[in-house]
Amino acid sequence: MSFNDGVELDPSQVEDRRGGGMGRGTKIGGGIGGGVVLLLAALFGINPQLLEGLIGTGQEQPGLSQGTAPAECKLGSDADQRLDCRITGTVNSLNAFWPAYLAKYKVEYPRPRTVLFEVGTDTGCGAATSEVGPFYCPADTTAYFDPGFFQDLVNRFGSSGGPLAQEYVVAHEFGHHIQNVLGDLDRAQQDPRGPESGAVRVELQADCYAGLWTRYATTQKDPKTGQPFLEPLTQKDLNDALSAASAVGDDRIQKAATGRVTPEAWTHGSSAQRQTWFYRGYQTGDIAQCDTFRAATL
Repeated sequence: MSFNDGVELDPSQVEDRRGGGMGRGTKIGGGIGGGVVLLLAALFGINPQLLEGLIGTGQEQPGLSQGTAPAECKLGSDADQRLDCRITGTVNSLNAFWPAYLAKYKVEYPRPRTVLFEVGTDTGCGAATSEVGPFYCPADTTAYFDPGFFQDLVNRFGSSGGPLAQEYVVAHEFGHHIQNVLGDLDRAQQDPRGPESGAVRVELQADCYAGLWTRYATTQKDPKTGQPFLEPLTQKDLNDALSAASAVGDDRIQKAATGRVTPEAWTHGSSAQRQTWFYRGYQTGDIAQCDTFRAATL
């Protein structure tokens, strides 16, 4: 989905660490109460070893310039031209949507932090590199994004690309924050592997939450201008998001990496399941319909 040109972005909601290199830290997930979820959240939770030979160094998105500071992201028109501004605008939209939505259920929304990085960075869950892809760290309630991943999503994983494919990635990681707020995120750690595992149910629920945001994103207004953040959704937009969800399905990535599918090792669910749950959130707009933990079948 494209942004309305006159919407005013708030770059203060995104910290830019690009160019700073990776600091020193403990092993990801080591000794941190919820930190092992970072391993499950890496590239939406896929084990980086499974992706050996598939992940590249990340290249610039054609038609988009990757600037050096989100402070340059001021308007919706910037979000349509620059990838870092699109991430910033999506973060702004999510941070406007979720507080009001959760308030209906008497749940307070503590705003998460968002960090852009390249190569690697320190996190509350330990040192992380670009190879883990986008992830959410519950220890510091921060979503981390290396913009180079979004080109990998197209080149290495076969997503069709497009704005909503990228916005879906951001919304998925914010979905993990919602799970952290609601007390569901640790279920992945308790049952980390298998086709019906807690890890798979956590990831599919985050997909559903991303779809839920998508339903309302075109009416959620920028508090400064009163304009909706995003323009009306097109079928192509929806297809792009579904393509991204399919591209990071466990079965598809396992097949590409090893030539076979092993459901016992799943941490996120199949391509079809990821599409189904994203679409369920989008179609219903109801967080109660995203309860993957009570679902008899996924």
